[in-house]
Amino acid sequence: MRSHAIFSRRTFRPALLTTLTSGYTLSQFVKDVVSGSTVGIVALPLAMAFAIASGCSPEKGLFTAIVAGFIISAIGGSRFQIGGPTGAFVVIVAGIIARHGYEGLVVATGMAGIILLVMGFCGLGRLLKFIPYPVTTGFTTGIALLIFTTQIKDLLGLQLMDIPASFIPKVTTLVQASPTAHIDSITVAGVTIVTIYLTRKLFPRFPSHIAGILAASAVAIIGGLDVSTIGTRFGGIPAELPTFALPANIPSLVVTMLPDALTIALLAAIESLLSAVVADGMTGERHHSSTELIGQGIANIASSFFGGIPATGAIARTATNIRAGAFSPVSGMVHAIVLALFVKFFAPVASAIPLASLAGVLTYVAWDMSELPKFVHILRAPKSDAAVMLCTFLLTVLVDLTVGVQFGVVLAALLLIGRISDATQFQNWERTKAAPVKHAPSWDSEIEVYEINGPFFFGCADRFSQTFSLMRKPPRAIIFRMRHVHTIDATALHAIELVLLQMQQLNVHVMFSGVDPSIQKQMVRFGLLSFISNDDICHSFGTAWSKAHKLVDETSASPTVKPAVA
Repeated sequence: MRSHAIFSRRTFRPALLTTLTSGYTLSQFVKDVVSGSTVGIVALPLAMAFAIASGCSPEKGLFTAIVAGFIISAIGGSRFQIGGPTGAFVVIVAGIIARHGYEGLVVATGMAGIILLVMGFCGLGRLLKFIPYPVTTGFTTGIALLIFTTQIKDLLGLQLMDIPASFIPKVTTLVQASPTAHIDSITVAGVTIVTIYLTRKLFPRFPSHIAGILAASAVAIIGGLDVSTIGTRFGGIPAELPTFALPANIPSLVVTMLPDALTIALLAAIESLLSAVVADGMTGERHHSSTELIGQGIANIASSFFGGIPATGAIARTATNIRAGAFSPVSGMVHAIVLALFVKFFAPVASAIPLASLAGVLTYVAWDMSELPKFVHILRAPKSDAAVMLCTFLLTVLVDLTVGVQFGVVLAALLLIGRISDATQFQNWERTKAAPVKHAPSWDSEIEVYEINGPFFFGCADRFSQTFSLMRKPPRAIIFRMRHVHTIDATALHAIELVLLQMQQLNVHVMFSGVDPSIQKQMVRFGLLSFISNDDICHSFGTAWSKAHKLVDETSASPTVKPAVA
């Protein structure tokens, strides 16, 4: 029982509990209220824009930010994380809704939450830290490009009914429809983008997205521009808080939605932990990855139950939260409450927001998300890393986000294996160089020494075996010097086993020196003592050399006696 409690404390440590129990003052609460209100205002247009871009009504984005945002802050593992709908999910959610409807999305989101819970309790958050930087850059830039293409229709006011889901057909359709572009929509979108840019330059503390939407809405109303709004397309936003509801046919959708649920879970995990790492870098704090994944899991389950869409940590909003002076997760909870108050009391105001303005906001978000300077910078990195990034980017755009990430990680892993394999060396000491060793008073031509330098694993095991497959004149004894081997796997142990069998058949006595105690245990467990004795695994090279030299002297004096092989 005690061990289980320890495991639970180590796995689930909400940042809110940690900060509140360490002391929480009124002045710190005021800071959280101010920063939470600021982030709530910033999140307002983004939540609606992400929902609309995903093929949902705008209130579903607000419901997600309210429910999931509150839970992520309340029980997550980061002090400053702001959760809600993000641009990374836009393409995935739109595809799921197109194939299975909103009901399918609800099931996939709930299943993704369960997967995130399992990942958190199993401590898999640490493994996600090993996803290479070129992979994250490639898929982030790819998602940014996909988001931009989804906004072109409203950005330009194109007259289109259906847009293909695949990238190339979509771009082709948009280009063909370009003559139908509407000057009023272009004007509104342009005002939004320019206002966001100028606000960031001149008034960096003011919420730039809100400024862009206010300016564009004013231009549309005063100028009497003919543009679609949230009210004309969706009938406005209902002034109701989210309520509990479940799909009727969950069992029939579980198996069908599993691949999509895995995609949502993987992306939510990556995005949330990346956001937490960014927050750590800005504040000097450290998040708890397992708790963060557990919080994300519960938040996504709740979001699916209360009419929302997938949620994760939002990097830009989290950074805004920190810059606004947040002290604890209370700030993120206040951000959710601010959004709930807007829905309850000011929902009709949102009806006048032009869709072209929201498209302009998402266009700016896509530009921020693309991190184009970093993309170009990696192109000047080693060619293998640039290739990993480009492959991830192209597969994300042309095929699927999950395929892009999976291929990128596998390719990066294979390249890493090749690099480590090349770094591991099997050095056959030349007789002229080995003689001066202080433990070797004289060099015997019947003794050969091989030194293994570096990790000994499957990537270089075949090269080790090939070293001895073409041996023409076997010596009386071989010493494998392993002082620089600190890692070994089953493939390498099997390669040693094959070499020992070959040497046994050739009557060659094999010894090892400088073997790490943990590796020696693995050699014994693997059964290598069937070919050598325990005494042949020596602590030092001097001991191994003396034994080998004594063996050669004895067999030379008695040529009929074969070298002893245990």
